[in-house]
Amino acid sequence: MSNPPDPSLDILYLDNHLIAVRKPAGILTQSDDSGGVSLMDQVKDWIKTEYKKPGKVFLGLVHRLDRPVSGIVVFARTSKGASRLSEQFRKKTTKKTYRAWVEGTPQPPQASLKHYLRKEKSLKATVFPRATSKAKEALLDYEVVETLQNTSLLDIHLHTGRFHQIRAQLAFIGHPIVGDKKYGAHSALPEGQIALHALRMLLNHPTSKEKIIIDCPPPKNWPTAKIGRASCRERV
Repeated sequence: MSNPPDPSLDILYLDNHLIAVRKPAGILTQSDDSGGVSLMDQVKDWIKTEYKKPGKVFLGLVHRLDRPVSGIVVFARTSKGASRLSEQFRKKTTKKTYRAWVEGTPQPPQASLKHYLRKEKSLKATVFPRATSKAKEALLDYEVVETLQNTSLLDIHLHTGRFHQIRAQLAFIGHPIVGDKKYGAHSALPEGQIALHALRMLLNHPTSKEKIIIDCPPPKNWPTAKIGRASCRERV
């Protein structure tokens, strides 16, 4: 039996081949053994109701966000779309900008970070400044876009997609993400949330090949700032 469609589902982009929605912090992208309703479940139920589809609804998972992270998630609505979008994510031809609300203000205000990350059995990433056994290279660019009293907002572009990469690298340089107790944050957010948000995504449409930019403003309880130069818009 399916769940009733979520009336609060925030649809950012929709056509016959793909759908992009806002993922709230604290819910899973895809269901696991915990039994909770996932974003994917909600989107399937919305499509089933909106288009009065009998039987099962096809929805292709082409990427995901960690449970405590909010922002843009794209799903494919056709098998062709799933295959082509998955290839873009695998080859890293999609461009993503993340917004992070962090403790303190990094110096310099714009920089590239290069570290080596090792995923531990405790489901936490350990950061090393130099190449180390079983650790993988992790690269990102950040830009401070707003400085507040004791915190700041950063825009981040990933060059690699390591486990907990943004969380671990920012904590390593002394600026953990607000609410991220796992990586040493002193500040708190509601249970299951950290202040990391998938802000913007640029991809090629799976059939028309047209470039699509999808934006998703941060949660309303965050400070506001314009998108900085580290945005994927500048990297097309």
